[in-house]
Amino acid sequence: MINFNRRHTLGLIGAAAATGLAAPAIAQNKKIVVGALRFTSHSGSFIAVERNYFAEAGLDVELRFFQAAQPMAVAIASGDVDYAVTAISGGLVSLADKGAIKVIGGALSEEPGIDGQKILASDAAFKAGVTTPAGLAGKSFGISTAGSSFHYMGSKVAQAEGIEMSFKPLQKVGAIIGALKTGQIDAWSIVPHIAKPLAGSGAVHIIGNVSDYLPNYQVTTVFTSAKNAADERDQTAAFLSGFGKGVSDYNSAMINKSGGEDGVNAMVDLIHKYVYTDRPREKAAPSIINGTMRLNEGAKMNVASVQDQLSWFQSEGLVDESITLDTLVDTSYVDTFEA
Repeated sequence: MINFNRRHTLGLIGAAAATGLAAPAIAQNKKIVVGALRFTSHSGSFIAVERNYFAEAGLDVELRFFQAAQPMAVAIASGDVDYAVTAISGGLVSLADKGAIKVIGGALSEEPGIDGQKILASDAAFKAGVTTPAGLAGKSFGISTAGSSFHYMGSKVAQAEGIEMSFKPLQKVGAIIGALKTGQIDAWSIVPHIAKPLAGSGAVHIIGNVSDYLPNYQVTTVFTSAKNAADERDQTAAFLSGFGKGVSDYNSAMINKSGGEDGVNAMVDLIHKYVYTDRPREKAAPSIINGTMRLNEGAKMNVASVQDQLSWFQSEGLVDESITLDTLVDTSYVDTFEA
């Protein structure tokens, strides 16, 4: 079921901006900092910088890179970063409860028919018989921190399979990869541009898809400080305008293939400036292409998925039970839907 939400008059402005229409007039070259991870799923921001969509919206954007969701949420709350794209974490929800941040849009979703996040097993676990997620009973699952998206995904898989797993916090993605390759943990879940090359190396094995357990999972969201959401509406709408144009270009080139092979190659060249920068282009390209998942047009947000995540955090005792969806999310900027 789809329910589009245009409850607020000002939300119409934000939604129009996010889909690529004219952004509100703000001071030109206003400096802001945008947080990101070096994942293909953050390409909307990369494209908006490279193709001057933020500049056209009156924003001078500095990209600041992180290695996990939680530090990015803290940076938003402290004012060191103005806008960011990342997964919802327990830390982010707690900061929203303190009045520090607001989720204002959707960025990446699992979508039926499009290759998404993979469930991985270490080579040692696979050889010991862990060939499907059902075989993870009693096994260890890597996460960055308690209350991270990895923790949520792993728990949902375990719940669906009726099994119990242990969760091992390793802080950074690189540390999780190292632990999985050396058999220090048994399993993990991650976006395809990381999962597929790992599996191709033979060090780990793909044993399932996250979409089989969370078919419409709102993987990442766009968020900002509560102050920006409430008091900097023109700036926030301008950010969503530039970001939305970047998202549309990405989907057009990588999902719809509107520019053919040349369009894909041009987009890979752009993304390679930010993702797999330590690899030559010819080695980076397959991983970037493997990571293709549709981004949310106009930053539309699946509020049913966000609510499910919030409810899970609460059921695990990771955030206060009194927190409501309205505490976490400002729905006045973009269209919302339930799936």
